Amino acid sequence: MCDSGTCNWWFLMGNCTSGKPTDNIIVNHDFYKGLYSWHPNCCNGFIVSANSGNQVGLSPKSGGNYAVIKNRTEHWQGLEQDITSKISPGSTYSVSACVGVSGPLSGSTDVMATLKLLNHGSGASYMFIGKTSVSKGKWEMVEGTFSLPTVPNQVIFYLEGPPPGVELLIDSVVIRCPSSSKSEKSTSIGCSAVGDEVIINPQFEDGLSNWSGRGCQVVLHDSMADGKIVPETGKVFASASKRTQNWNGIQQEITGRVQRKLAYNVTAVVRIFGNNVTTATVQATLWVHTPDRGEQYIGIGKVQATDKDWVQLQGKFLLNGSPSRVIIYLEGPPPGTDILVNALSVKHAEKIPPLPPPIIENPDYGVNIITNSQLSDGTNIWFPLGNCNLSAASGSPKILPPMARDSLGVHEPLSGRYILVKNRTQTWMGPAQMITDKLKLFLTYQVSAWVRIGSGASGPQNVNVALGVDNQWVNGGQAEIKDGRWHEIGGSFRIEKQPSKVMVYVQGPAAGVDLMVAGLQIFPVDRVARFKHLARQTDKTRKRDVILQFSGSESSSLFGTSVTVMQTQNSFPIGSCINRTNIENEDFVDFFVKNFNWAVFENELKWYWTEPQRGNFNYKDADDMLALCQNNKIETRGHCIFWEVQSTVQQWIQALNKIDLMKAVQNRLTGLLTRYKGKFRHYDVNNEMLHGSFYQDRLGKDIRTYMFKTANQLDPSATLFVNDYHVEDGRDTRSYPEKYIEQIIDLQQQGAPVGGIGIQGHIDNPVGPIVCSALDKLGILGLPIWFTELDVSSLNEHIRGEDLEVMLREAFAHPAVEGVMLWGFWELFMSRDNAHLVDAEGEINEAGKRFLALKHEWLSHAHGRIDIQGQFEFRGFHGTYVVEVETELNKVSRTFVVDKGDSPLVVSIDL
Repeated sequence: MCDSGTCNWWFLMGNCTSGKPTDNIIVNHDFYKGLYSWHPNCCNGFIVSANSGNQVGLSPKSGGNYAVIKNRTEHWQGLEQDITSKISPGSTYSVSACVGVSGPLSGSTDVMATLKLLNHGSGASYMFIGKTSVSKGKWEMVEGTFSLPTVPNQVIFYLEGPPPGVELLIDSVVIRCPSSSKSEKSTSIGCSAVGDEVIINPQFEDGLSNWSGRGCQVVLHDSMADGKIVPETGKVFASASKRTQNWNGIQQEITGRVQRKLAYNVTAVVRIFGNNVTTATVQATLWVHTPDRGEQYIGIGKVQATDKDWVQLQGKFLLNGSPSRVIIYLEGPPPGTDILVNALSVKHAEKIPPLPPPIIENPDYGVNIITNSQLSDGTNIWFPLGNCNLSAASGSPKILPPMARDSLGVHEPLSGRYILVKNRTQTWMGPAQMITDKLKLFLTYQVSAWVRIGSGASGPQNVNVALGVDNQWVNGGQAEIKDGRWHEIGGSFRIEKQPSKVMVYVQGPAAGVDLMVAGLQIFPVDRVARFKHLARQTDKTRKRDVILQFSGSESSSLFGTSVTVMQTQNSFPIGSCINRTNIENEDFVDFFVKNFNWAVFENELKWYWTEPQRGNFNYKDADDMLALCQNNKIETRGHCIFWEVQSTVQQWIQALNKIDLMKAVQNRLTGLLTRYKGKFRHYDVNNEMLHGSFYQDRLGKDIRTYMFKTANQLDPSATLFVNDYHVEDGRDTRSYPEKYIEQIIDLQQQGAPVGGIGIQGHIDNPVGPIVCSALDKLGILGLPIWFTELDVSSLNEHIRGEDLEVMLREAFAHPAVEGVMLWGFWELFMSRDNAHLVDAEGEINEAGKRFLALKHEWLSHAHGRIDIQGQFEFRGFHGTYVVEVETELNKVSRTFVVDKGDSPLVVSIDL
């Protein structure tokens, strides 16, 4: 080794910024500050910049600077940096360095990453991290990990390896702590801190350094459009111009600057310009490349941008796996329209404290907030919305609608008077009333009314109880009316932000059709009282009396012996949807396998995923996910064979003629059902047939029956489901229970082997009696009912947990329901915002705690002593149990299963 006085140091600072993401423990990782903090080890070094010319035959990989280490006379000579102060004992650090070589070399050589560890009095030791084979003219990555149980007096990281005389080129070096545990994150100095900037040159202070065009040209501006467009902040902005595709835009590679299993916030200031487009969607997207799975595109966030003002785009992302490359870019507007960017920032997401549980004083459960609902004062308080006429008339029902009656119990009769609305010239015209001062935030309100329409309607009419909340439409419930009878409307709503004006109104029939409204009720629901009712119902539906009968050589002396019964698993299926990237996150997998016994794949079994282009099949993702489930004894639902909604059908299928489309349908059935025969317990055969008709329109009504029949022939072991949304909440006239029943019966009459009813369960502010009413109606078919895609959404985690509890308790208490699937549970991997139970980095939130508490509540435990007959009796939930008996000689443990049944279950336990 050499004396430090003989080494030649180079510091080329220039007019550049550090671009340092502080979660990288390497200082000046990309040489924007020349060789600052780096030491050439007994050799010389200099910097090559993007605009200094290609001096050694290789362009900078990052578009910025790179270091050249020359005059090397030994293989161990290279570039080093002292990282002692950045290392914590016990933490695992990942290393990634982009390296190359130049000079007199034929073939390839190794470049290595090494640690030199120095302790006073004991000399130096060396730790090998990783190496890669490098040839001239190409950049390669040196990767590896290291962990130190104790930190020595000095830790020096260095790159070495090529033969003497060969120049070592270094484009960037990243060392991070990718620890997954919260303790490591909080104690390790090397881990990223909240607020660290990932983007280099985020506001273009250094021009377009580190930025490039994705299929287009990127230009820097201080103004545009004759000075009408200027930066919102700073002195310059960038434009992505000459765009010929929607995906063209501005991009930056952030490989090595983002860690897996950490959440990042993305903020961009954007607008659009040109091509006579005044408004367009601008989207932030991640392009991710993984060696084993190829390309992935992850949507981060989007905003409606205009040509008038700068707007802020916000989003969030997390990487489950360890990609080899990551690029963030902006895209979206039509070709020919420029994307203007004033700033783009990516920072480790700050954990926002959860909102407190709402405190609601005097909720007045069951009290109607509608004034003059019974019309005892004529139409006073009511006013016509639009140029229609209101009057009071008699002859409406005098009993509450059934769903309101289920909530309110015994109630005084209605007056029999109704509002008659005539001279309606628009569908939105009807009776209205202001209720601003009557509402309380965070209360869930049930809506109930009798409605009827006059003669003259052509076809079914949609009647809607709506709310105008600061000029935003809120759906309070809908009903489809086909005749002149009185119909029930039932729905719900909740307001979580203080409004300035709230109006309730009834609308919907076609212009010219009279509308009649009677007994409109809007009242807050008492969920606690409902839960008590459901607890009693659950005891009848999900529990059974059990008699443990003990026998054996010591049976004569068992009287009084201590018995402990513990349920290890409830047999009621509770599952979740997962996607392929989830299974690369060990924290996700751990929560999933501990808390769910069923799974459904979010997209990976859908036709557009398994055959995105004709004849180009991808079953690997589904195979990987199925293997995970099988290894953990988790049952799976197949979602879905077909999807009837046209917007979900890939373009190559939509382009087929009738004959070729029929062949494609047959091939899809044969290919999928043969490949996975016996692997999926359920299949959603043709998803959302109440909301779409792509296949039926092109192939005729019989195609739906054909799909069911053929699926059953190919895999008789699978239960075949219909599956649709808004069936349970009174919000959609396309999918109310009676219409679903009609569709199912029609399929069965044509010979379709429909074996189960899927209710998706994407629901807001659920009300138990409304959900239960739908289950009761569907239950008459005698088919098993599953909630197949359950999620609830609220910014307040406590409210979200309460909504989820409503749905789970209703499902668990109802005898027709045989399982529940959540549509995800992990933040950033759910189709709805503010619906997660676990945040992106693995912390269980208040909704998740409520979910786990329910699962614990639904496990039975009992403790006591064996009676004189050698028995121990208890009542418990269906599922798997362990019983422990402590005799004078030993402790005996046995397992048993409690299945469904009306009579007591006698379980013989041989000791």
